[in-house]
Amino acid sequence: MRTGLLTEGGYPYATGDAGLWCDRLVRGLGQHEFDLYALSRSRHQEEQGLLPLPPQVTRVRTAPLWTAEGDGGAVGYGRRARRRFTEHYGELAGAVCAAADGSASGAVADRFANALYGLAELAREEGGLGAALRSDLGVRTLERACRAPGAPRTAREARVADLLTVTGHLERALRPLSLDWYGEDALGAADLCHATSGGPAALPGLLARHFRGVPLLVTEYGVHLRAHYLGQGPGAAPAVRALLAAFHGRLATEIYRRAEILTPGNAHARRWQERCGADRARIRTVYPGMAADGFTEAGEAPDRADPDTLVWVGRVEPAKDLVSLLHAFAQVRRQEPGARLRIVGSPDGPEGTAYLGHCRALAAQLFPDEAEGAHAVGCNPVSFDEIGSPDAPTLPEVYASGAVVVLSSVVEGFPTGLIEAMFCGRATVSTDAGAVVEVIGGTGLVVPPRNPRALADACVALLRDPERRARLGAAARARALELFTVEQNVAAFHGIYLEIVSHCPVRRDLLDASGAPLPFAAPAESHVPAHWPATPTWALPTTEPAR
Repeated sequence: MRTGLLTEGGYPYATGDAGLWCDRLVRGLGQHEFDLYALSRSRHQEEQGLLPLPPQVTRVRTAPLWTAEGDGGAVGYGRRARRRFTEHYGELAGAVCAAADGSASGAVADRFANALYGLAELAREEGGLGAALRSDLGVRTLERACRAPGAPRTAREARVADLLTVTGHLERALRPLSLDWYGEDALGAADLCHATSGGPAALPGLLARHFRGVPLLVTEYGVHLRAHYLGQGPGAAPAVRALLAAFHGRLATEIYRRAEILTPGNAHARRWQERCGADRARIRTVYPGMAADGFTEAGEAPDRADPDTLVWVGRVEPAKDLVSLLHAFAQVRRQEPGARLRIVGSPDGPEGTAYLGHCRALAAQLFPDEAEGAHAVGCNPVSFDEIGSPDAPTLPEVYASGAVVVLSSVVEGFPTGLIEAMFCGRATVSTDAGAVVEVIGGTGLVVPPRNPRALADACVALLRDPERRARLGAAARARALELFTVEQNVAAFHGIYLEIVSHCPVRRDLLDASGAPLPFAAPAESHVPAHWPATPTWALPTTEPAR
């Protein structure tokens, strides 16, 4: 089987999201061939190069989503092409600006889909869409849709600067429509397209399905639409937020309608997909696979952890709410004066660096350096480290150093750090965010987010009860080994691949050179669920009886 693996900002680049998961999947399915189609997010990502690829990867094609010029096709459309572009882009913008509630939602979804595929066909014939989308014609077309009767007030109030911002975002999001990935020598030759996220990564799969009938599988471990909502900062104009949210919502609906199977990574992502119109019968929850080998020693070795140490591991950013954790630890120290807190992680970008500095200052304020006597050197009960430092050489050793692992997030997708702690057999205290409750499944304590008192009480309860910690840690390790290993993930996708191809085979012999179905290529009775001969009996050669 040949699979076209579609990624955005991740595999096979050396830096990026979901790189390890995709690499484990490809290496675990050595009986299949993979063609990789990757959309990059930055120049830095491309400069870092690609990961070493296994032999079952037969082709790698990449395209940028970050360049200013997009497809590079500064095409001069003729009058007919300009009219087609205005018609299709106007329909797409009109669907974005339309109210899709009640009985009108299906009509709006169809309107958006027809416009999207119309633009794709235009890009295929004319050499690209980038120049047209960025042109004055494109901006005026978007403006007319925003000013049309029935458009929401936020769209009608869009200023020129807002329209230009939305135009730039739409041009980047629609850039896959201008790629040359859909011929017989590319995605058209695949038996299956597997998009590793929604949004732009799934667009090539939609087009391969539209042009070549290739079935589409969409995996979302972090729902693209949810990530877009969270990524819209408070500084964005209301019109920009509303228009982009509507566009990504319409795109998500079309992806969920056309995918043969959707594989969310948890029930939290599944609920998002269902709210966007995904058919529940076509959803299979597949937990992301993680390598447990590196944590085996920590999980199976006798517990040598400091019984008074709490450990936090992750990316340092405001969503992790380390401020609440520090205030909770101040309450822990009042009840357990010997308790210590290890914060191990690296800042996530400039915002994370500033947040880490704020947390260090807060820790110094809450916990002045303490010394046992007048001639001893004081130390702070809160330490900040990074993986690879002398005090935190590896992740398993960090998890093994503490009696309790703490997660304090207010926003969380799939908590991989929590699963790593479970592999190590550690008791955990977590906030109820994202898929935390689904992952823990009763093997750890869960408290509400932004509640330092509840977080402190749960930590104290486990610090004071070593037998309970041991029971929870053993149960957590058993649950993680049952549900969250690489082997479980690879086996699930192997079965899904076979299911899709068996139900939706690509019949290339029934397509003409342009990818359209040949008229009367299949007999009408072939659509009836019964066994029929490949050649009608009346078409079989006849022999004259012997005389």
